[in-house]
Amino acid sequence: MKKILGAGILFLSLTSFAQTKEDSIQFSKISTEILNKGKSYYELRDLTKNIGHRLSGSEAYEKSVKWAEQKLQEAGADKVWLQEVMIPVWERGKESLYIKSNTGKWTKLKMLSLGNSEGTRGKDVSGEIIMVKSFAEYEKLNPDQVKDKIVFFNYPFSQSYVQTFRGYSDASAYRSTAASLTAQKGGKFAIVRSLSSAFDDVPHTGAMRYKDDVTKIPAVAIGNTTADKLENLLKSQKITAKLNSNCGMKGEKLSHSVIGEITGKKDQSVIVVGGHLDSWDVGEGAHDDGTGIVQSIEVLRTFKNLGIKNNHTIRVVCFANEENGVKGGIQYGKTAKETREKHLFALESDAGGFSPRGIALEMDDAKINQIKTWIPLFLPYGAYDFDGRYSGTDIYPLHDMGVPTAELAPDSQRYFDIHHTEEDTFEKVNRRELLLGATVMTQMIYMIDQNW
Repeated sequence: MKKILGAGILFLSLTSFAQTKEDSIQFSKISTEILNKGKSYYELRDLTKNIGHRLSGSEAYEKSVKWAEQKLQEAGADKVWLQEVMIPVWERGKESLYIKSNTGKWTKLKMLSLGNSEGTRGKDVSGEIIMVKSFAEYEKLNPDQVKDKIVFFNYPFSQSYVQTFRGYSDASAYRSTAASLTAQKGGKFAIVRSLSSAFDDVPHTGAMRYKDDVTKIPAVAIGNTTADKLENLLKSQKITAKLNSNCGMKGEKLSHSVIGEITGKKDQSVIVVGGHLDSWDVGEGAHDDGTGIVQSIEVLRTFKNLGIKNNHTIRVVCFANEENGVKGGIQYGKTAKETREKHLFALESDAGGFSPRGIALEMDDAKINQIKTWIPLFLPYGAYDFDGRYSGTDIYPLHDMGVPTAELAPDSQRYFDIHHTEEDTFEKVNRRELLLGATVMTQMIYMIDQNW
């Protein structure tokens, strides 16, 4: 019996070694293919320079739908289709923000209205600025202190977190709720310090929301250096602000997510890889999330070019409307649930096209532990961090259905310097870093396909 057990263990060890060696060879082939022949960088240039930023509901977004459909076909998808999505339409229009002291002249500030914010309908709205540095400070103010004022929520992006997404998560509550909080106490509009890790004067936009029971007043963001200057002015004098903006919601319209896939040879269970096709209406939407789109298409192209016989259907989803509604992700999850289509795994890239550091995993411990046994395969490609327990916004409806989900985790140190700004352009993306991210994504999809 001991000899039989020993032989069995030896057989399993040799089999495991053979699989690991075969996987290592395949990882090398994937890397060599993408780093030498990958098209992600050139496709990103095409998307950002010839279409540009792609706000949901805009003409540019509709152009990007046709672009993604064509690129998936060129990549070798067996099937490409458009999934209908009803999306909210928000437009920015002209906007300006000025400040002055009691005796001074009006000084124009760099600013951006927050996404989904209502504007002033082209009229000047002015009032005295009051500043708070936290929710706790604001709660201490009574309505008489806020009524007809402009509230400046001066809460900085924390520099203490090494993982910058923690700093973003910490500060994002101010962006999303500032307008509603101000309106509840009778204020005219809200100003927030941008969710930025940079020390510059670049304002960052991003989504906000209104509570159901409040008046929809405007909310705008200013850059860090402007916020610092405004703080110093408010320490010694009364400051008045004047806002004029034409932004606002324009109802809903029918749009589309773009989907392409290569059919599984063993069964039709689906492995999803994707990013969001839309962006904010400033910059070019390069890191957020053009990089995720082209990396996902690269995964499909690489499977086809290397002739990898995928067991399960590998599906690329270019989600609509992540930035100001997540309607694409919600619709995809709803359709998957209604059709009872089996999904094995979903991976999103929506954290920028910087060097990959690992993959965050949101699934049960057994699957996490299995994936962690693959870490030695990923180490030569710079991916070592598999400890994150989160996944992408668009695939969260799948997570809620019990599907194991994940997100590419690139180096995050530069991401929130440019996130949601005019600075998010093609020139900020490094070709090697972008392609390495696509490499790690493809390697992960390969391992899931072969082992699940």
